[in-house]
Amino acid sequence: MSTFRVMKTCVWLTAALTGGQALAADYQIDPTHTSVVASWSHFGFSHPTATFAEASGSVSFDESAPEQATISVTIPVKSVDTRVPALTEEFLNGVDYFEVAKYPTATFTSTKVTALGDNRFEVAGDLTIKGVTKPVVMQAQLNAIGEHPMTKKPAIGFDATTVIKRTEFNMGIYAPYVSDEVILTISTEAQGE
Repeated sequence: MSTFRVMKTCVWLTAALTGGQALAADYQIDPTHTSVVASWSHFGFSHPTATFAEASGSVSFDESAPEQATISVTIPVKSVDTRVPALTEEFLNGVDYFEVAKYPTATFTSTKVTALGDNRFEVAGDLTIKGVTKPVVMQAQLNAIGEHPMTKKPAIGFDATTVIKRTEFNMGIYAPYVSDEVILTISTEAQGE
């Protein structure tokens, strides 16, 4: 069989197996290069933040078919740090906050990706906090995609932000004086094999 016919057969088999869809690259979120930050208004005087570490998850993305992308993120809530020890303790154990012993993780799973141009995307998905799942839309920016200069592996990096209402996740203490709306921001790198 000629080389041309072998190549043509391989292309046909690939198209048949994928239903003609583009092949996405799969990446694993790098927890050492991922930050999750929550910010809110404190009586209108300041905008405190809480950070979360050790996020994990996966990204599947094909530049030629970005609308088929999928994203899944898991955040261990026990990693929360407000830089105020008493508040961090409340966040971890208080029934009005995360109740980490009962609800150890928060998760986000994408349901739809819409390309907006200029490497910007709307990522709709389900956010679960404290056992409650609500739909959210994240505004995402693809920062880079290609070979990582240090690891020499395929990599992708993006920033994403959304606004949620904490009362919807059974964490409404002091609202509305301490704002109901919380800005969530994720900045991440993910790597393939």
